[in-house]
Amino acid sequence: MNILLVYPLYPDSFWSFKHALKFISKKAAVPPLGLITVSAMLPSAWNKKLVDLNISELEAKDILWADYVFISAMHIQKQSVSHIILECVKLGTKIVAGGPLFTQEHHNYPQIDHFVLNEAEITLPLFLADLADGHPAKVYKTDQFADLSHTPRPDYHLLEMKKYFFMNIQVSRGCPFSCDFCEITSLLGHKVRMKKPHQIIHDLEELYRLGWRGPVSIVDDNFIGNKKEIKYQLLPQMRQWMQQHNYPFVFNIQSSINVADDHELMSLMVETGITSTFIGIETPDETSLHTCNKLQNKGRNLLQSITTIQKTGLTVSGGFIVGFDSDTPSVFQRQIDFIQKSGIVSAMVGLLNAPRHTQLYKRLEAEKRLTKETSGNNTDLSMNFIPKMDYHQLLDGYKKIIAAIYATKPYYRRVRQLFLNYNHTYKQHQRINLSLIVAFLKSMYIIGIIDKGRIEFWKLLAWTLFNKPALLTEAITFAVYGYHFRTVYGLNPG
Repeated sequence: MNILLVYPLYPDSFWSFKHALKFISKKAAVPPLGLITVSAMLPSAWNKKLVDLNISELEAKDILWADYVFISAMHIQKQSVSHIILECVKLGTKIVAGGPLFTQEHHNYPQIDHFVLNEAEITLPLFLADLADGHPAKVYKTDQFADLSHTPRPDYHLLEMKKYFFMNIQVSRGCPFSCDFCEITSLLGHKVRMKKPHQIIHDLEELYRLGWRGPVSIVDDNFIGNKKEIKYQLLPQMRQWMQQHNYPFVFNIQSSINVADDHELMSLMVETGITSTFIGIETPDETSLHTCNKLQNKGRNLLQSITTIQKTGLTVSGGFIVGFDSDTPSVFQRQIDFIQKSGIVSAMVGLLNAPRHTQLYKRLEAEKRLTKETSGNNTDLSMNFIPKMDYHQLLDGYKKIIAAIYATKPYYRRVRQLFLNYNHTYKQHQRINLSLIVAFLKSMYIIGIIDKGRIEFWKLLAWTLFNKPALLTEAITFAVYGYHFRTVYGLNPG
């Protein structure tokens, strides 16, 4: 068999980092971990090729070479998915599809030959067995959850590593919490299932062997979902491996806010090389937190928790939402004030949407308020339901937040607030190379000379040199992020 694994294109969005990647001459932020994991589950004798449309073009000769085209996708990639399907149908190559988009909406894609849904560790072997017998079915799905101790090491060797900013690994699946707008538990369950520590070490060994040095994203939706296992089993072994290999990686994670309650755990994270975490803050409004069942955020001083995390040596990026039924017009300024005080530089603010199969979706469906499927894009100003607040007032308030936190002055003010909170302790052993020099020169020219917010940029660098000189690299990095965010949101800096 010849198998072509195709990863659809991401549109320009908050997390695409498209406008930041050009500074470091990279094509995409992260590789398609799901597809290269599926690749490792296929028979070793099969020929496999990966085409990630975020870094290269899909050519007709590749489709014609393949016996099957495997696609995995998320909602935000819908437009690219349609193009891939059209090309495969036109050239007569059969398609096998899986991943979050198709698991939830496979009925919308009648042109696809076979769906391998839910977790591939369970459904892919069923498809492969039927394929070998010559009668594969249309749909393979399950309500069971996989034992991750049997998940193979991803086929990292298929990647063009130099074109990505991050590599990525997966430690666990599932989340113990039940936020009503989140689709994670409907896809992956409440029970947190983990790989064995030796599997993670083998992933790191493979990345190291292939020559990767630098950022590694741990893609778990909540890295501390099984805190005991993480704290007492995995992190000690990862820390030891990092020490033995002279700290070749830096890690970022996603976690819940209760990580702030365990100083020992956070210190161990930093010693292991974890330098940042994304946390779903959502809103400073207690009523909205209660309504959406964000129990882990309720009844705590969120600003204090964030500061505690930053002081331990972890930067915090955050997710924020407006459009809850209990939101009033005052929520917009409250969100602005909270974000500015928090020092959360990368603050992803989105309009509330209801993904299929979430509790929110079911409630809105019963109330006959759904209007369409969610786009999956946090920056396209769309909602898939009728909000309680007037939609135009909600949209105006959302735009007010974006303008207030990503205009040049408040953005750089927030970077300084982070630096005042942040205890920078982890030092990666990173060699200066040509790409870093080029990135530095590009940032000096584009942000320091051409950009309309250049005066604020130089003020930040001067302030950092005088007050926090060890964070100069971080200051330039956040300036590049700011350039990306302003470009994505169409803001005129200055």
